Amino acid sequence: MTVRIGVLALQGDFREHISMLQSLGVTTAEVRTAEELEGVDALVIPGGESTTIGKLADRYGLIEPLRKRIAGGMPTLGTCAGMIFLASATVNHDQHQLGVLDAVVQRNAFGRQVDSFEADLNVDGVPGDPIHAVFIRAPWIEKVGADVEVLATVDGHPVFVRQDNILATSFHPELTDDTRVHAMIVDMTPIEEQI
Repeated sequence: MTVRIGVLALQGDFREHISMLQSLGVTTAEVRTAEELEGVDALVIPGGESTTIGKLADRYGLIEPLRKRIAGGMPTLGTCAGMIFLASATVNHDQHQLGVLDAVVQRNAFGRQVDSFEADLNVDGVPGDPIHAVFIRAPWIEKVGADVEVLATVDGHPVFVRQDNILATSFHPELTDDTRVHAMIVDMTPIEEQI
């Protein structure tokens, strides 16, 4: 039996995540409906435009099914806009959010598109070389709850966190050749939950 990881495919760079997961030998599925969500063991919510992702998730009736599956323990990775969508709130901006990650996020915190940058991050619990991270109109986390573990920071701001079954990054791990972030979500999927 193999792990089947879904990638929320409403908007954003979901194809790059699928390619990265497939390079790890994982079976993947594009998720656009509640029925497709039920067929996966874990989920990646990609970068893109968080307001658009939220609006489309609401339009397709995915908000509550996503909340239920993630709150029920489904391993989930949110990157950039995906992190914003997972969070409990944003600073000075109202939008659809799942509220399953106990964090307040600042959208576009590092600046606009022209302020995009790359950095090498030392990530707690990830052995080997630093992870090369690509930040594009990236958010950062302003505040984390007591159950949120900060795995990496930039200029003192959390950019990679874990809360139980949820991983969230401000950066785009799918835009490099380093598969370690995606391997973390694969490793978080227990054998008994595989289909």
